[in-house]
Amino acid sequence: MDEVGLEMVVLWLASLGTAAVSAILGMAGGIMLLAVMLLFLEPAVAIPIHAIAQLASNSSRTLVHLRAIRRDILFPYLILLLPAGVLSLPLIRHAPPDVLRAAIGVFVLVATWRRDWLLLGFDPERIPLAPRFTLVGGLSGLLGPVVGATGPFIAPFFLGLGLTRFELIGTTAACQATGHLAKIALFGSDGFEFGVHAPLYLGMILAVVVGTSLGTKLLARIPEEHFPMIYKTTLTAVALRLVWSGASSLAFAAEASTS
Repeated sequence: MDEVGLEMVVLWLASLGTAAVSAILGMAGGIMLLAVMLLFLEPAVAIPIHAIAQLASNSSRTLVHLRAIRRDILFPYLILLLPAGVLSLPLIRHAPPDVLRAAIGVFVLVATWRRDWLLLGFDPERIPLAPRFTLVGGLSGLLGPVVGATGPFIAPFFLGLGLTRFELIGTTAACQATGHLAKIALFGSDGFEFGVHAPLYLGMILAVVVGTSLGTKLLARIPEEHFPMIYKTTLTAVALRLVWSGASSLAFAAEASTS
């Protein structure tokens, strides 16, 4: 097996494992998968392929929990999703890959542990539910083409609503599925050649469907009270790995340029 074939197998296995994580936690699997993909692919390639794989993963979770989806959250979320994405797409063309890797890691850490920093002191709970999630959808659309996986950003907005785990998983899956669909449309309109990477993402789609099925079977066995800490611990580990990867590469490049 050549190096390219080995990378594909690794990404297929990562897709299966992270889809299972998402089925259990409701999120986290997407950013974990992106972290692995960024070890092999440039962000401008990894993000649109990741969107295809995650569309399959989130769509399968959406179907599994269709009856539990909170449509009063989902429908407002969709309003600004695509228009906001149009504004940020040009950034992915110009930002250095290692800067993006480190930035994604920092973003995940802040969104997980210090959401109030992202809000700049603004309290979203003062806004009624529908306009609040219209804004969340717009911000998610703006961030999506740049950071790839916005689950860590939107998660805190869902965790404080008193949703059951099935409502949480089903609603976040539906929101994220539409976000990935928007990214696919944006990158496609920008000229990204999806067909070149078909063998990779078709295998990843199959893997995430299998992983979602496995994770769903394990979901009922996870105690409700353990969810928040498992979720935060998992995201923190992934984020630190991304920050280290991007920062070390930038430091190495700076050292090489001065030698």
